[in-house]
Amino acid sequence: MTNEARLREQICELARSMFERGLTGGSTGNISARTDDGGLLVSPTGTSFGRLDPGRLSRFDKTGKLIDGDKPTKEMPLHAAFYETRSTAGAVVHLHSCHAVALSMMPDVNEEDFLPPLTPYGIMKLGRVKLLPFYLPGDPAMGEAIRGLAGKRAAVMLANHGPVVAGKDVEAACNAIEELEDTARLAMLTRGHHPRALTDDQIQALVTKFDVEWDA
Repeated sequence: MTNEARLREQICELARSMFERGLTGGSTGNISARTDDGGLLVSPTGTSFGRLDPGRLSRFDKTGKLIDGDKPTKEMPLHAAFYETRSTAGAVVHLHSCHAVALSMMPDVNEEDFLPPLTPYGIMKLGRVKLLPFYLPGDPAMGEAIRGLAGKRAAVMLANHGPVVAGKDVEAACNAIEELEDTARLAMLTRGHHPRALTDDQIQALVTKFDVEWDA
């Protein structure tokens, strides 16, 4: 099996796992990954994470031209913006995960630091998460908003919509976006109960030890 064939299978396997565990439903969510030749494999528009076909993934060459497969997701501006601004991005995942979306609707969340520092892994896998405003699905302005971050964030939260995460490869991106949803779930479960969050010193120790991107 070629590297690309393995990557196609991995994309579909990870997407199906997230679908089966309720992290994104129906035909929501999209996923992409870099190929060895600098191109992209992308989930097609209108498809379910539970039923992606490895042979029908949208295939782009390194110039961004669609060369094979079905029509890609309408959220391509999100994916393209991460690849263009983060040289380390090998994959991008976007979900409509419920707890993250619920947290994005809360009036007092921090736009610059969307996730509260409740566990080490939210910090280690995601760094600071930027909350972006609401955009119509497929609006190219979402991509421009991500470009405006100049590659400083590996993850953003689209208000009333869902998270988008870039990772070094497709497994890392999926693990990180699951951590985002888990942290958002903890935040909603403990909301109003004044949970003990990590202290500034504990956060800094994590940032230093694990070389976390943690801009001010």
